[in-house]
Amino acid sequence: MWRETDLLLWKPPAAWFSVNSFFVPDSGGGRWLRNWYVNFEHPTRRTEAGFDTFDLTVDLVITPDLTRWEWKDEDEYAHVRRLGIVSGTEHQAVDDARAEVLAMLAARAGLLAHAERWAAWRWEPTWVTPRPPRSRATTERVAPEEG
Repeated sequence: MWRETDLLLWKPPAAWFSVNSFFVPDSGGGRWLRNWYVNFEHPTRRTEAGFDTFDLTVDLVITPDLTRWEWKDEDEYAHVRRLGIVSGTEHQAVDDARAEVLAMLAARAGLLAHAERWAAWRWEPTWVTPRPPRSRATTERVAPEEG
């Protein structure tokens, strides 16, 4: 659970990135969009416990009005590449995803075509915080073998 920041996250299942928007409190008790944040990561996999992905360290931070952006953690990305944590195949997928995101940003396409509407999004306080289902492994007890 986020404490000061509301997070709205879009993660197309097959994409090598997610687009996040961070909302922070203003002085009048409301919220405002601090920035867009593109996290490059593995596509989402459904598991018994919920969803899994893998952060690939490099990110793109974009101003709320979509006019300026900067890469974040490229030094870390280069380091995990040198260590072999990010393979050549993954690196190619990240490069492709970077190009896709920059094209989407330049054209104000995809979810960014509606950036102003998303910037006005607000968390509904009556919404219940979702909880992932307990996995069978944690809910089933195995009886000890008689011996």
